[in-house]
Amino acid sequence: MKISDLPKKIPVFPLSNFIIFPKTTVPLNIFEPRYIDMINDSMRSDKLIGMIQPLSLNNIGKTNPSLHQVGCLGKIISFKETENEHYLIELKGIIRFEIINEIKSEKKYRECEVNFNRFNHDLNENKEQLKFSDLELIFKDLKALFEKRGFIINWKELEKQSLDETINALAMASPFTLEEKQVLLEAENLNIRKNKIADILSTYTYDVFDNTTLQ
Repeated sequence: MKISDLPKKIPVFPLSNFIIFPKTTVPLNIFEPRYIDMINDSMRSDKLIGMIQPLSLNNIGKTNPSLHQVGCLGKIISFKETENEHYLIELKGIIRFEIINEIKSEKKYRECEVNFNRFNHDLNENKEQLKFSDLELIFKDLKALFEKRGFIINWKELEKQSLDETINALAMASPFTLEEKQVLLEAENLNIRKNKIADILSTYTYDVFDNTTLQ
């Protein structure tokens, strides 16, 4: 896929504390009527939707929360309708985008004009190479944090994945804040994202290892 093949206008799905990265796949349970409409329209066209986070916790629950400028375009690669008329989909991340402006329309869901140029390298099929030795401390600290927060991760299976899939999967599943996950999403490349995870983890060190309470 080339940038020239991508739409200039996309439907957007604001979802708090949730990110998707290029080349990763996530399941979604769609049940809200406006997003049922969005998926229906997407399935009839290019199967593309944009995932993006609300700008702050103060926006959560609002009908049209303010949005971060950067999100990730995903393609629906699996679709199933349940007995209660919900949709179970799998979304594969394609490329990150920047919002130019929001488009006014009569549709129940939101649409935005977007630009992909800053993240053109997301479409590169070559995977960035990092040594697992570079990740040893991150894995140790992340594992401790996940276990302390009650998150269950199959670490053996995770380590069988490619490095970019592993780092991005951990970033998506991590018990980090909305703002911290947004920082990871906007990191230009995998090596920077790895370092950002390490920086974020350093702020959790006392909570994990010294048993102090992090509010």
